[in-house]
Amino acid sequence: MQVGLRVVLGVTGSIAAYKAVEVARLLKKRGADVQAMLTDGASHFVTALTFEAVTGRPARRTVWGMSGEDLRKIEHVEDAYAADRILIAPASANFITRYTHGFADDALTATLLSTSAPVWVAPAMESNMWRHPATQANVATLQGRGVRFLGPTTGDLASGRTGDGRMWAPERIVDAVLGDGAAQRTDLEGLTILVTAGPTWEPIDPVRVLTNRSTGAMGLAIADRAAERGARVRVVLGPTHLAPSVPSVALTRVESAVDMLAAAEAAADDIDVLIATAAVSDYRPADPRPRKLKRSDPAAATLALAENPDILATLSARLRPRSASVTIVGFAAETDDVVRHAQAKLSRKGCDVVIANRVGPDRGFGAGETEVLAITASAPPVPFGPADKAGVADFVLDQVLELRRQRSGS
Repeated sequence: MQVGLRVVLGVTGSIAAYKAVEVARLLKKRGADVQAMLTDGASHFVTALTFEAVTGRPARRTVWGMSGEDLRKIEHVEDAYAADRILIAPASANFITRYTHGFADDALTATLLSTSAPVWVAPAMESNMWRHPATQANVATLQGRGVRFLGPTTGDLASGRTGDGRMWAPERIVDAVLGDGAAQRTDLEGLTILVTAGPTWEPIDPVRVLTNRSTGAMGLAIADRAAERGARVRVVLGPTHLAPSVPSVALTRVESAVDMLAAAEAAADDIDVLIATAAVSDYRPADPRPRKLKRSDPAAATLALAENPDILATLSARLRPRSASVTIVGFAAETDDVVRHAQAKLSRKGCDVVIANRVGPDRGFGAGETEVLAITASAPPVPFGPADKAGVADFVLDQVLELRRQRSGS
């Protein structure tokens, strides 16, 4: 409980504004004194009255409010001095731009310009808006000023698409701001982590490919959480519309399994942890055609295949002789007999732990909740979930830390 802690909650123009009501409720439940501030954009989605009912305080909108018996107290200035913490949830792309450039034309931006309190920002926007160089430059500028960003995460967006840009869950945001949640952890500092993620495309001809249903969402969630927890993170990512949400994550994009192996080997120097989430095609067309195959072409009826390199096994064989301390995590997405297949993969590919889950057309891939099992050689399977990808990511990283602790004897 954070009884008496004064939190200014800024709400901006995003469809995720309705979630800010739950953020306010949870902050109050945890003992915080909440002052809501709404931008004009936020008022298109939620009302000041709603926040007043939840917080027990008038919601601020403009810079023109005065209070006190002699009307000498300027509301937003008093709020700026009284705030112990400031949280913007959701934060739109437009708001982040205005905040970066020092606008002070409403209660929220004026308060931010007047305060010395720590500030947290929980973005919510479409993927392309989040990844746009202008937005990323603004984020980097604010981070350089000490502003702490919470997400965004990967999930369903207002447009009906799936991608990075979804606001964190209210519970996770409140944990972060009140200082007792996973987002504040820095237990991976000093570690360098390589993550492989996404599918591979194996060309049949210039138009068609062999591939699978992977989106890369799980691997990117692990990369983001690892970076947020203090690790240096490198990602080798197969073809997907998703991308890391944390700017510090080093990203290399590839298409085929052969390309992924080459990029992963180049990134594997001096790493402490390998987390191989990529869904690599086992086979590729043996003879990719230089032109599109037509239905009438006799060769279109038969597809000769060649075996792809085993990326996880290859990297494991390369890393083990170099360092006994490297931790190797494999993933096993199975449709049946999940534990048995994962146990076989554990020994066959030289992993310390295999994270296994059951998959199919309607489960396991993309956004949504996932259930997994952590399979090791020395303990019974450890179940986790159902949870969102960020929750599973923290579970996986916790398994890594526990394995490293056991190995060091500490």
